[in-house]
Amino acid sequence: MAEIKKINPFTKQVLELGPTIVYFVLYMWIKDETYTFRGVEYSGFIVAALVFIPLLLAAMAILWAMTGKLSRIQIFTGFMVIVFGGLTAYFNDERFFKMKTSIVYGFFAGILGLGLLQGRSYLQWVLEDFLPMQPAGWMILTRRITFMFIALAIANELVWRNMSEEAWVKIETFAFPAVLFLFLWSQIILLQRYLIEPKQ
Repeated sequence: MAEIKKINPFTKQVLELGPTIVYFVLYMWIKDETYTFRGVEYSGFIVAALVFIPLLLAAMAILWAMTGKLSRIQIFTGFMVIVFGGLTAYFNDERFFKMKTSIVYGFFAGILGLGLLQGRSYLQWVLEDFLPMQPAGWMILTRRITFMFIALAIANELVWRNMSEEAWVKIETFAFPAVLFLFLWSQIILLQRYLIEPKQ
């Protein structure tokens, strides 16, 4: 097994969040512009989405080089960004990039739900090293997060289908991650009795 190297937490956050922030800033800058490439016109949204792909891959490559590891969630998310970013460019249709979020959340809900049907917590398999907890706690947390992913997938569909493009970008960039973070934080607090204290 390759050794996992520790890096500065700030550097890690910059690599993980940097591409998304750059995408948001770039979109806000060029959202009203139109770019022509080989006779095809592309909106500022699509150009920003296409710039986001190599930025994300570069950040993941640097993170892997510095730590020797990428999480399964990072790898899957990177794959989905490449696939749906490519479809967005090929068909010149922003809907593919917007649907990506619903599919990612739906996929996570489906995988976790499949594990629950088997009486297992796949969430524990991914996060156990970060959050030591009793099996009963993992099952409760997995059920709740499964429903949260379903809710986020539905919310994304409602937002991109009924709200403006700019509103979707802002909600996708800031609101959805904030809601998920706050939900996870609240669950850790609510499930304190199941946490396993590390040995001194």
